[in-house]
Amino acid sequence: MLDPRDRLALAKRELEKAQVAAIDPVDWLDLALYSFFALENAVVAAGELEGIPWKRTHESKIEVAEILHERSGLPDVAELLRELNELRKSESYGEMRPPERRSAEDIVGEVENYVDEIEQRLSG
Repeated sequence: MLDPRDRLALAKRELEKAQVAAIDPVDWLDLALYSFFALENAVVAAGELEGIPWKRTHESKIEVAEILHERSGLPDVAELLRELNELRKSESYGEMRPPERRSAEDIVGEVENYVDEIEQRLSG
């Protein structure tokens, strides 16, 4: 099992891949996949830092994100986790168009902000 710092380092590597995928023309499959993994790993790192137990399920990580938002004032990324999971699955099967509500830049920006916030908490 990774410690929070190692998990955050993994999230940062995944975020870098998502940032590349967001460059025009957007690679929605890679953007969805790597943004999703980066965000989940950042949530788990923060959860472990706060002593919040989690399971290896998507729903458990959403619950951790919600608890972190309520208890620690971290940004609420639960809905983004849901959206990225759906986008990831849909893009894999060619079933969905890119989201209308969020641009590739917006998605990567939200994930980056969350990762940065967790990095600051780990450093402080």
